[in-house]
Amino acid sequence: MTILLGDLCQTLDRMHEQGKCARFWLRDDDAVFPSKPLDRLIGVTADHGVPLVVAVIPAITGAPLAQRLCATPDVSIAVHGWAHLNHAPATQKKQELGAHRPVPVVLAELSEGLSTLHGLYGAQCLPMLVPPWNRIDPEVVQGLAGIGYRGLSVFGPEKPGPLVMLNTHVDLIDWRGTRGGRTDAALVADLQQALAAGIPDIGLLTHHLVHDAQAWDFLARLLAVTANHPACQWRKASDILHDRAALL
Repeated sequence: MTILLGDLCQTLDRMHEQGKCARFWLRDDDAVFPSKPLDRLIGVTADHGVPLVVAVIPAITGAPLAQRLCATPDVSIAVHGWAHLNHAPATQKKQELGAHRPVPVVLAELSEGLSTLHGLYGAQCLPMLVPPWNRIDPEVVQGLAGIGYRGLSVFGPEKPGPLVMLNTHVDLIDWRGTRGGRTDAALVADLQQALAAGIPDIGLLTHHLVHDAQAWDFLARLLAVTANHPACQWRKASDILHDRAALL
């Protein structure tokens, strides 16, 4: 455990003394096929009893991934857009679910995506959408409930909307720099900030296909520190969605 993770542990110790509990959940994006990195992710989360949500791209996945993931009861499935294709012009940020196409076309794809993954995974598939690049047009959001979605997960603070929001808040990957794992200092700072802000369910975001040694190492160390800490709880996304739906 690094000095920085020791600082995080001290924060958790103080929370425990105050009768508080830090709650976390874990989302991994961009799954399509079985792979050694995915096996590694499933292994490290299983070692610590941490539930995992895998966001699967419906248009390009199939039975091989389903056969792998259906054997792991602590893994839930979310719908990762349709084909993870960018429809925005080069002058804009990448977006599959933006206003660049008619809303009915986008919703038809998302309906097919939910149907596809429900057919492959059954009850293991959550009716939760994870937009590619964490971006989605508000008009598309308004139509999600009508095609069967009950939850939406992007990145950043949750905002009120027509669906239950279950966002991620700490991203393991340095997308604007090395495109590998972010430093311990940056990640611990984000976690400390989320704890100080009182976020009720802090979402950790991973991308197994691009993890380097730093990303894998930090993830393993973080789970080792938090999984058995008395002030920590790693929660199933289905339980969080259920609890939040009751408050709408």
